[in-house]
Amino acid sequence: MRRKIPSTTALVAFETAARHESFTKAAEDLALTQSAVCRQIASLETYLGVALFRRTKRGVKLTDAGATYSRQVAARLDAVEHDTLNIMAHQGRGATLELAVVPTFATKWLLPRLAGFSRQHDNITVNLTTRTRAFLFAETEFDAAIHFGDATWPGTVAHHLMREHAVPVCSPGLLASAGKKAAPLSPVNIAQLPLLQQGTRPYAWRHWFESAGVGVSTDLSGPRYELFSMLAQAAMHDMGVALIPVMMIEEELAAGRLVVACSHTYPSTHAYNLIIPERKAESPALQVFSQWLKTEADAYRGKAGLA
Repeated sequence: MRRKIPSTTALVAFETAARHESFTKAAEDLALTQSAVCRQIASLETYLGVALFRRTKRGVKLTDAGATYSRQVAARLDAVEHDTLNIMAHQGRGATLELAVVPTFATKWLLPRLAGFSRQHDNITVNLTTRTRAFLFAETEFDAAIHFGDATWPGTVAHHLMREHAVPVCSPGLLASAGKKAAPLSPVNIAQLPLLQQGTRPYAWRHWFESAGVGVSTDLSGPRYELFSMLAQAAMHDMGVALIPVMMIEEELAAGRLVVACSHTYPSTHAYNLIIPERKAESPALQVFSQWLKTEADAYRGKAGLA
């Protein structure tokens, strides 16, 4: 049966023109003449029987149908490009895993260990893309995700990696400016310092103070940052005290740029999990990576005494 698929040349011309909302800029990107782009889009509109652009005095604007179709076409072209680069890179051999990761965990914990995986399995390439929120695998090209938080994603299997054990850290300079010669401070002392907040853990300080038996009315106050790496930078620049898992700041602590202001810690209610779609659970490359990752996480938890 003949597939109802337009010319890829026309689709590329349309996607480029839609992205710029300009036939002229699309022609420049594609090294074509403007009239050639116009012909390709006109042929696509004729094929579809739908107007994709409105011609105006100032150029062109996408119709509602054109805007929807452009998003769909862009996603498909991106997927084709990804698959093409993948097969070119491996010449038909090996495998590539597309992994969605939370940024600081990937940078500070995963990447230093990933070199070991690559040495053991040089036929498997692992690509990392940051995602801080949950998403639907069906709408992406991801094979798996390392996510912190709720592990009950529809149609997936979750593998526990580790919980966070965060401690309050700050710069030596902040301690000095607060009249404290050295750590550790008590939780009551910590409450008197500026608290740096983590955007995806809005109640982290509240839980930490409660676990220490201290009630603090300002536990939600303070500047808010999305990433632990941002929190660490702010803390190192004397902006306040941050609640960060030790595994994210081992280098900063070793170098003395940050100090543990109070030794009290508590395990987070959520954990880092490897999330795998059920439809990809039998992938040999993903099974190899999953087993390696769980082994690394088990070893780290045992060494650090974490749950």
